Amino acid sequence: MTWALLFAAGVLGGLTGSIAGLASVATYPALLLFGLPPVTANVTNTVALVFNGIGSVLGSRPELKGQGRWILRTAPIAVFGGVAGAALLLTTPAEGFERSVPILLAVASVAILLPRRAPGDEPSTGRRRAAVVIEASAVFLICIYGGYFGAAAGVLLLALLLRTGHASLAEANAGKNVILGVANLVAAVVFAMLAPVQWGAMLVLGLGCLIGSRLGPVVVRHAPAGPLRVMIGAAGVALAVQLAIDTYA
Repeated sequence: MTWALLFAAGVLGGLTGSIAGLASVATYPALLLFGLPPVTANVTNTVALVFNGIGSVLGSRPELKGQGRWILRTAPIAVFGGVAGAALLLTTPAEGFERSVPILLAVASVAILLPRRAPGDEPSTGRRRAAVVIEASAVFLICIYGGYFGAAAGVLLLALLLRTGHASLAEANAGKNVILGVANLVAAVVFAMLAPVQWGAMLVLGLGCLIGSRLGPVVVRHAPAGPLRVMIGAAGVALAVQLAIDTYA
């Protein structure tokens, strides 16, 4: 794969990542085709996706209004999750965790496709507190996965946020972009210090991600939410099937 194709893969990854959390589906295989071994490709991909986080957050600013308190509460969870995921990658075999990816992705994609329940009565204080704890725990686990490997972590988080009260697809997508961006950033810092990052490939891929990710939130803002959710969910299911074939065959 040439440098130009690697850059193009970054643009595609940034676009799909900022819309549906599927950046690594385009960028990680591109690094393998570029000739990098799997671990080097994984850590290089994580560092390059810092640019994806920057572009997607810049593009999501209108939808982030009013989410400040939730982000401040959730960002520290993302920090610890990203560090934990990076530590797992550097200290444990990848096979066991990667075998769960198709299942996680399939569940998240189906959750995106399911219709959301209409708002009911105001929940009690106890139920609200329980919901906050459950959401925080789920975010932590997703961010561990994001720091560890990251392919389709955005689909998992988007599905969670759509089921736990974010008002619209665009708002949930914006929140997803910030929280995963934080988890990815701290994992990237760990990898930059301790892992074999291929810096030339990272820069080319990252610049492509920056351009693509800046455009993604604009697409989400203006596209019909219903069809876009179906597209995201269907893409996730298709990817889960393909990953299952590759993993278990």
